[in-house]
Amino acid sequence: MKRTTPLRAAVAALLLTVGLGAAHAGIADAAPLPEPGAAAPAASTGLLDAMRRDLGLTATEAEERLNAEKAAAEVEKAARQRTGAAYGGSWFDPATGRLVVAVTDRAEEAEVRALGADTRLVRHSAAALDRAKARLDTLRAPAGVAGWHVDPRTNSVVVDVVRTEREAPAVRSFVERARAGGLVTVAETAQAPRTYAAGTVGGDPYYTGNVRCSIGFSVYGGFVTAGHCGRAGAAVRGWDGSAMGTFQGSSFPGDDYAYVSIHSGWWTVPVVLGWGTIPDQLVRGSAEAPVGASICRSGSTTHWRCGTVLAKNETVNYSQGAVYQMTKTSVCAEGGDSGGSFLSGDQAQGVTSGGWGNCSSGGETWFQPINEILGRYGLRLHTA
Repeated sequence: MKRTTPLRAAVAALLLTVGLGAAHAGIADAAPLPEPGAAAPAASTGLLDAMRRDLGLTATEAEERLNAEKAAAEVEKAARQRTGAAYGGSWFDPATGRLVVAVTDRAEEAEVRALGADTRLVRHSAAALDRAKARLDTLRAPAGVAGWHVDPRTNSVVVDVVRTEREAPAVRSFVERARAGGLVTVAETAQAPRTYAAGTVGGDPYYTGNVRCSIGFSVYGGFVTAGHCGRAGAAVRGWDGSAMGTFQGSSFPGDDYAYVSIHSGWWTVPVVLGWGTIPDQLVRGSAEAPVGASICRSGSTTHWRCGTVLAKNETVNYSQGAVYQMTKTSVCAEGGDSGGSFLSGDQAQGVTSGGWGNCSSGGETWFQPINEILGRYGLRLHTA
């Protein structure tokens, strides 16, 4: 499809405010909104196709996994509340299709299992691990340290160092200081993280200055995106070069999120763009997916890509400075994908920040959780 009619231009403008921008050659029509009270439809063929390509699942396996992950997210809330101070974290196990809940008190295991989760007895509580990670957040890390996060599966705080920099004096010194407080393990990563902004390319979603980024999720009055894409007060142009909106708030580093208000002539709908070949995805909420859950990303450069949630509450050490409370995924991304949508099923998860690698050789990508952004700016997610 080509943008050759006023109607097509209007549809493209609408989708730009809710997804990740217009494709160079085509735009998919917005998905229709369901009637009030109608049951939520099964996962779209396009989403299942993306999960099959990137996760090696059949369509049936992908749909079963989405259903299991949705149930696990509900169990996680109940388990956290039930175990209290004994809660050691949790994660989704794709092999069993069940949530695993770590507890420090054996007496809590029976109640957690009654909720429908498996259990693992651990030494350290999630609160203790969070305190250890917060101590590392006060340290200044060298470039050879990619980041650090709480890992419930190893019951430790994992410090990721760039493989080729592991023996560098500054990296070794940081690791020694990190280990001094206990609860820390060290892992290697292939490359240092970077943000995914890109230079201006005609026909892409939105521009600010000479930077191209992707739109994340619609909120009432505008959209959310990555903070490194523009500062408060910066003007935003749409795919056609026309005035689109203004950055009302932006934070980077420390955080990586921003809120853009839109001008008249642009409007919002609860849709993430499908790029002409994948049906556009409706957004129905922002329930947080557990570690281990499948997750998909849409961006203006690499379109739909899927993977799994690897870690939460990770501190990412970009060259511009550290960004806190990020979620790490195995999804690939490339320049221009910054700010784009991360979804788990039909639930908004966050906006693309940065990572390492690409979609030819693979890599990892971090996102800023959506609920933190909504809370920071007092925004309301536009949902179906």
